[in-house]
Amino acid sequence: MKTYVYVDGFNLYYGAVRGTSYKWLDIAKMCRLLLPTHEIARIKYFTARVSARPGDPDQPTRQQTFLRALATLPNLDIVYGHFLTSEVSMPVAAPAAGQPRFAAVIKTEEKGSDVNLATHLLWDGFRGLYEAAVLVTNDSDLVEPVRIVRRELGRTVGILNPHAHPSTMLLRHASFQKPIRTGVLAASQSRSVLTDAHGVITKPPTW
Repeated sequence: MKTYVYVDGFNLYYGAVRGTSYKWLDIAKMCRLLLPTHEIARIKYFTARVSARPGDPDQPTRQQTFLRALATLPNLDIVYGHFLTSEVSMPVAAPAAGQPRFAAVIKTEEKGSDVNLATHLLWDGFRGLYEAAVLVTNDSDLVEPVRIVRRELGRTVGILNPHAHPSTMLLRHASFQKPIRTGVLAASQSRSVLTDAHGVITKPPTW
């Protein structure tokens, strides 16, 4: 079955990879292990470029290294959204007596990845590019495009779920669902050193 895979990068990271030693992930290998009967024709990875944080100034460098590694996979495309950063006033959870009840905080929001994923899923489906679409996500905002692809286009839509507690809304509309377990992540790690047109790509030492 000709299959396109749509990866919500941040959903995968925060759901299955963050805090583990499995960050240097070969997503194509992971998909082959989880979808052995599928012909994976293309993988689309949706993300946004992060900015340096005071406590982690090297975060953008690590991300760029990982994205370079992903780009070495021949059937993978990276589609970028963006981050919005703004200062907002938020209520303090438990203000002490006489202290302000609100505080100014920096709010960072990743924008565009879910919309981009839904758009590509539908556009590729309407063009008949796949027989099955598989989403790597647990985002219930994607229920409607999943429903349209299944019910209106008659395609199979699966979910590879990176979270311990899957969305019941997605499960209700998907053709099938599989969890992404640590064993698969461990078996899907890239080689420590890769190369591309710009030179050598080395796994970040803290990973």
